[in-house]
Amino acid sequence: MDTQTPADPFAVTSEARLRELYDQPLEGPLKKVAYRMEATARAWIAASPFCIISTVGSRGVHATPRGDAPGFVAVEPDGSLVIPDRRGNNRLDALRDILEDNRVSVIFFVPGASEVLRVHGTARITADPALTSRFVERGKTPTTVLVVTVTELFMQCAKSIMRSRLWDGKARPEGLPTMGQLIASHRGDGQVDASAYDRDAPERLKQTMY
Repeated sequence: MDTQTPADPFAVTSEARLRELYDQPLEGPLKKVAYRMEATARAWIAASPFCIISTVGSRGVHATPRGDAPGFVAVEPDGSLVIPDRRGNNRLDALRDILEDNRVSVIFFVPGASEVLRVHGTARITADPALTSRFVERGKTPTTVLVVTVTELFMQCAKSIMRSRLWDGKARPEGLPTMGQLIASHRGDGQVDASAYDRDAPERLKQTMY
């Protein structure tokens, strides 16, 4: 008896086929990528109590949650991130991946905000006491920290969190940079009116939600 899974006649196996199925991206999403850590991104990370770190290695791919009080990830003067590694289950999936392939992605969430900040870069692991001692919480010092050199960052729009109703009942923090402010700052070319972008966002999202 043949128990093999039959081939999927609708499988998408090339970028050309992908582009047949999807529209071309608009100019805005392509140009919103920044290659520096500027003030609005710093403010977003300072307000974030939770992030997910994505890594890949010979054992597969991993998405690892990290969380603590808002601002638990430090942004250094040079724009690099320092992420403490609190004691957990000692699987060390992400850390072992980084030893093999230092490319990482980090997504920063802020409760009450429907957008997320996506950061890509390369990471190194260090047990330098000068760094680990900066992250003592409740008398506990992290064993190591990740130092992430940022290569690019950009905002992800609100649709997925709005669809999921993830933050229903949770108010957006006052003073948190808006999507328009973040995109305008990331692009840095003066072509995005942050106020107009934010003013039009509810209707734009409503029209493109599904």
